[in-house]
Amino acid sequence: MGKLTEVLGLAQSRATEMKLSYEGALTPKEAWEVLQLAPGARIVDVRTRAELDWVGRIPGAVEIEWLVYPGNQPNPNFVAQLKHQVDPESLVMFICRSGARSHAAAIAATEAGFRDAYNVLEGFEGDKDANGQRNRVGGWRFAGLPWQQS
Repeated sequence: MGKLTEVLGLAQSRATEMKLSYEGALTPKEAWEVLQLAPGARIVDVRTRAELDWVGRIPGAVEIEWLVYPGNQPNPNFVAQLKHQVDPESLVMFICRSGARSHAAAIAATEAGFRDAYNVLEGFEGDKDANGQRNRVGGWRFAGLPWQQS
């Protein structure tokens, strides 16, 4: 079994265990592996523009706000923007700060016809630690994966 098949199989097993309506759930390192191994795979960062500007970006990610800043109101054009920027046949992985908005985005994408939608668990910054701070317990940055500051 190839590495890509192995990683996606693990993500799909998690989806079954977690009773997810989309294809799978990946750790940040697994999502990075998928980007390297699957031609045409896309990562969609659903954080706000403010988060992208102030916290950091993933090079090459498609950026579509799930909640519009300021105000944190749902983006009424999310699915239309997604369909405009990502081929519905592509394997698409959604990421946010900690995995909650990206979970909702993966559901919306699946309902809109994206069959290979995955959520990136832990998100870009991970969960809060005992001191209420992020970037110390999981997440894309904590895993040492590529990112850049604006």
